Amino acid sequence: MKLLLYFFLFLTSVSAFAQPGAPDAAAVKNNYTKYEYQIPMRDGKKLFTSVYVPKDQSKKYPFMMDRTCYSVAPYGADAYKTSLGPSPQYMQDGYIFVYQDVRGRWMSEGIYEEMTPELEVHKTNKDVDEGTDTYDTIDWLLKNVANNNGKVGVWGISYPGFYTTTALLSRHPALVAASPQAPIADLYRDDAFHNGGFMLVANFGFYPGFTNRQDDKPTQRRGPRFDPGSEDGYDFFLKMGSMRNTNVKYFKDTIRLWNEMMDHPDYDQHWKDRNVLTHLHDIKTATLVTGGWYDAEDLYGAINTYKVLAAKNPNTPVYFAMGPWVHGGWARGAGDHLGDVDFGGPSAPFYREKIEFAFFSHYLKGTPLNLPKVSAFQTGANQWKTYNTWPPAPAKEKNLYFLPGGKLSFTAPAAAKDSYNEFVSDPNKPVPFVNNKTMDMDREYMTADQRFTAKMPDVLTYQTDVLTGDVTLAGNIWANLKVSTAGTDADWVVKVIDVYPDTATNNKFTRKEVQMAGYQQMVRSEAMRGKYRTGFDKPTAFKPGQVSPVNFELQDVLHTFKKGHRIMVQLQSSWFPLIDRNTQQFQDIMKAKDDDFKKATHRVYTSKVHPSFLKVRVM
Repeated sequence: MKLLLYFFLFLTSVSAFAQPGAPDAAAVKNNYTKYEYQIPMRDGKKLFTSVYVPKDQSKKYPFMMDRTCYSVAPYGADAYKTSLGPSPQYMQDGYIFVYQDVRGRWMSEGIYEEMTPELEVHKTNKDVDEGTDTYDTIDWLLKNVANNNGKVGVWGISYPGFYTTTALLSRHPALVAASPQAPIADLYRDDAFHNGGFMLVANFGFYPGFTNRQDDKPTQRRGPRFDPGSEDGYDFFLKMGSMRNTNVKYFKDTIRLWNEMMDHPDYDQHWKDRNVLTHLHDIKTATLVTGGWYDAEDLYGAINTYKVLAAKNPNTPVYFAMGPWVHGGWARGAGDHLGDVDFGGPSAPFYREKIEFAFFSHYLKGTPLNLPKVSAFQTGANQWKTYNTWPPAPAKEKNLYFLPGGKLSFTAPAAAKDSYNEFVSDPNKPVPFVNNKTMDMDREYMTADQRFTAKMPDVLTYQTDVLTGDVTLAGNIWANLKVSTAGTDADWVVKVIDVYPDTATNNKFTRKEVQMAGYQQMVRSEAMRGKYRTGFDKPTAFKPGQVSPVNFELQDVLHTFKKGHRIMVQLQSSWFPLIDRNTQQFQDIMKAKDDDFKKATHRVYTSKVHPSFLKVRVM
């Protein structure tokens, strides 16, 4: 959902984000006629919709629709977008393009709800959601836009990816193809709280600009940019103090959506209603789910939307594409590197032409299709792989154990004596998530060199011996920790790292100040707020000094640790300001005061009786 630049930058690039390609409004105008409609919904509200119809009326065209909360601008029948469709091929091939402001946003009527709760039953015309709004829109388009072929495709990235998922729930018979891309699936888990840890820097920079209206009055006004007066997020948020100060010092209780997050730190009914995964049954529409291995915002949404769709709708064509991309990175650009890490060549053009365009062309226009169920880019080895299922059937579960002396091994600890590593976590001196000054969630952090934290006293490091052969992980990773703390709450951050050999050479993307020899590339990482270890809706205090299991998912990877490399795991209890600080006391952290943050000694156990390990899937 969050594009993690200041929102004014997002607004200037939103058209390019959704419709990549060379900007040329004149070319669009020469080939398409634009119409603007207020399409009525079943409850009487009207949704603002822009429709671009090919001037060549010698044949019938399918619809390609994008529903968005980020504006269908430019407004005005004579103001044209600079590009249409997911990529330039669509505009050249000919479709009727539809862009709609969703309910309560920009020029559409109604009150906006964040990730509108979907209803299983719609008894009256007042029972509306994004599914019914999509159904009513499709029905109106079929009847009122001439020269259509009766088929509709929907696509969208990020929040529009969620609206694409909800389009599936319309279950309109004319909706024959949909591609949710980086879709939010569960707002709590995708964008707000990762396993209970609040995604601070991403959300703080997003909501002021996103909030351009909080009533039912249509507007073209943009939200104001928040100016922190600093480019140093670590310093800014540390000086801000506790989370309650976001309102005391800055927002002044003026942002409804922000307050909804602050008021619901637990996974309560507010969030459960915003989990669209529970509704993805009885889907007949062919679906292509797309995501990026380095999507810092909605990796969970892409992976789990695919898994649920495939499991609950076995007779429906469901495809899955995952590449080495950041949030939306497949829609534009080359996708050939991230930060210092080289992916061996462009990956995004292959997706746009051979996967996405081929998918929509087949289902909307009847062209041939030879598309595997799963197309996944294998990082480390830098090659595309195809599978019939995800995770791949050959991947077998193994445990990767933390051992005394900072060792990491597929062999379980054997010593009878209990053992552990301990460190002091000081929330007033948290571990930074990047090695540079930034007020953003820099997307490069997901592959960034972790040498800057490796020797910090509050970061534990475990690593294997030098690998004598390639090791490929395919599927999700689960952290199974045995821990204790002197406090009553603690965060646990686990980072899986690919350690390059000393013989590794720089590539064309390596920055001058970096050496790839010994590079510690982050492959997957995640945080867990310990009080939610027994359930995200059931916070439970730690008993000081008592060993407790803390288990959580780090999500999926397809990565090869090459022969000569090492596998490393770093473990820490702060990751700032990517996630907010834990007071290390059992309390509502959103209401904590500045003096509630306390030091605590944490232990991670590495023994036979109390083993800590990662559960991985090895090819």
